Amino acid sequence: MTFDFDKKQILSKKDKSSIQGIDPGIKKLVNLINSHKDYYTTSSCAGRIQLILQGKKKCDSEWLLKSHKMVLLKDVKKALKQYAQGELWFRQEAMILHVCCRTVEAANLILNFARQQGFKRSGIMAMNRRTIVEILSQEKVDTIIGLDGKIVVDDNYLELLIRIANSKLKSNIKKIKNLEKSLISF
Repeated sequence: MTFDFDKKQILSKKDKSSIQGIDPGIKKLVNLINSHKDYYTTSSCAGRIQLILQGKKKCDSEWLLKSHKMVLLKDVKKALKQYAQGELWFRQEAMILHVCCRTVEAANLILNFARQQGFKRSGIMAMNRRTIVEILSQEKVDTIIGLDGKIVVDDNYLELLIRIANSKLKSNIKKIKNLEKSLISF
């Protein structure tokens, strides 16, 4: 199989994500990359804030709140009303993007653009059949807030977590926009 055949196949597949599409906050960047002859994206997330009941396996986990936008204390408090048992985590996850590249040289080019825009944890993650670059932001919050049906933090700490998570999400969004601008001419 060739790169062009793989690209056509991947981009024509039905989206398997929970939102059944590309996050609005990263869609422009994904479309820009996919329009280039040497690249296509295989997965993406613009970053999000979530409350998640942690299961033993990822597939066993349950979201009480998932937002690709900033949240308010009232949003979190409303979601907390659903909590009854298990480990409850507050998370702010960074932007992640997997880009399949035609060549190693193309991979290095997009990797350099990403690093120049602050995506320092990015790298080439596969070079077997396909060369894949993972572009990853470093903004992250990940802490337990509930255990065995009891919320173990107070509202002041929740407000602090939300303020930090929103700030990190805002920084993440700015870096996505900067990467879009830098890739327009490549």
